[in-house]
Amino acid sequence: MSIKLGPNRYGKAETHVVRVTKNGGVHEIRDLNVGVALSGDMDDVHLTGDNGAVLTTDTQKNTVFAFAKEHGISSPEAFGVLLARHFVDSQATIHHARVSVEEYAWERIVLGGGNEQHSFVRSGQEVRTARVHYDGEKAWVVAGLQGLVVLNSTGSEFHGYLKDKYTTLKEAHDRVLATEVNAEWRFTGEPGDWDKTYREARQALLEAFAETYSYSLQQTLYAMGERVLNACPEIGEVRLSLPNKHHFTVDLSAFGLDNDNEVFYAADRPYGLIEGTVLREDAPAAGPAWE
Repeated sequence: MSIKLGPNRYGKAETHVVRVTKNGGVHEIRDLNVGVALSGDMDDVHLTGDNGAVLTTDTQKNTVFAFAKEHGISSPEAFGVLLARHFVDSQATIHHARVSVEEYAWERIVLGGGNEQHSFVRSGQEVRTARVHYDGEKAWVVAGLQGLVVLNSTGSEFHGYLKDKYTTLKEAHDRVLATEVNAEWRFTGEPGDWDKTYREARQALLEAFAETYSYSLQQTLYAMGERVLNACPEIGEVRLSLPNKHHFTVDLSAFGLDNDNEVFYAADRPYGLIEGTVLREDAPAAGPAWE
């Protein structure tokens, strides 16, 4: 029987770096959680314990902090590309780098006289994400967000579905539609402004959710992906995962009360999970971008 080493990688997970940029008395904050995974000539370290090809995970952590100081953090995507290229281009034994980034947003605290210049509050529930692959020649970038909770209190129906002897769900012609948007989008080229593209893609998701009269969450998913592609020509593919946060109308008839879609029971589980991809027909191959 023949045994051999298969694909492998190693790295430093969850390096939490906060970069404060000071412009006089006005401060800006970028708050990132960075994960690094490297692969290359790693047979010896697995087979014999020879560490000669290994760039230590502690060095990777230190590089994240040093680059935050030396280069600043203009965006999660740009910082990820910078790190990935450094790890591959600076070490002969490293052939591929994957850098995953989550960003936690902060906004200024608003006081009576205006915005405070150096006091912040965590903004929103969603987390901005970026994942970069670099192989020494080409970089692949996937960006996105997780945990963006949205709800339409009307403008949604669900009926005409398959029914069998186990079906108890009643058809709905006016229902609450709520979901937690988890989205990733793959770039076909580097945009001039990563932050601008993120804002435009996020806004496109929100606009499509709000403006689509929905007969199914699948229909809404497609509309959201299509809106992102129309708004951002530098994006070639959008992947969406939308859990259906069910809201069931509560029967109040026992108390002599009518309930005209005003009081709901919000069930957290089990839940429907709708997933799908929307892409341009002429989009180039994804390479390792989604890994």
